[in-house]
Amino acid sequence: MKVVLKRVYEAPAKTDGTRILVDRLWPRGLSKDKASVDLWLKEIAPTTELRKWFGHDPEKWAEFQRRYRAELKANGDAVSELRAALADGPATLVYGAKDEAHNDAVVLADYLAQV
Repeated sequence: MKVVLKRVYEAPAKTDGTRILVDRLWPRGLSKDKASVDLWLKEIAPTTELRKWFGHDPEKWAEFQRRYRAELKANGDAVSELRAALADGPATLVYGAKDEAHNDAVVLADYLAQV
């Protein structure tokens, strides 16, 4: 299963397939129409506590990945729901973070590829 990642602020494309928002918070300043999100899986996102602790600080990246993976491991229902959505055909995980290398969607895609 190949997981495609894209910032939710980028224009949707036909090749995106099902657009799945994997953030706990709705992206700032973006209308539901413009986002073109088909499914919003808040429960798959890092907990509020972890998200606030990380604060998109690259120096905390390794520890964030470890903690978020532990959350995902304990969150089987949300992971199963995401896997089912991805099995339906082409899909793109969309996220709001500016940093395309250090965000929860990157960890999530890697987690799905390994488990």
